[in-house]
Amino acid sequence: MESAGIGWIAAIIIGGIAGWLAEQFMKSNMGILMNVILGIVGAIIANAILGIFGIVLGGWIGYLIAGFIGACILIAVARMIRR
Repeated sequence: MESAGIGWIAAIIIGGIAGWLAEQFMKSNMGILMNVILGIVGAIIANAILGIFGIVLGGWIGYLIAGFIGACILIAVARMIRR
């Protein structure tokens, strides 16, 4: 998060927005806390995956995009495990 140029409070806010967007896109039903967790963890996972391919997303918008992509991946994986 520090390498993206945002602080912890901004990471929580952006993570919550990214998690909420992923929740709406994947038609899932989770609470606010889970949205924040999905957004933050999703951003970490997506940045790691994108880093393998040499893609670096920085700043607020990059963190939001990475959080959204990662949260969607986490929701999809959770659905596969449940079934």
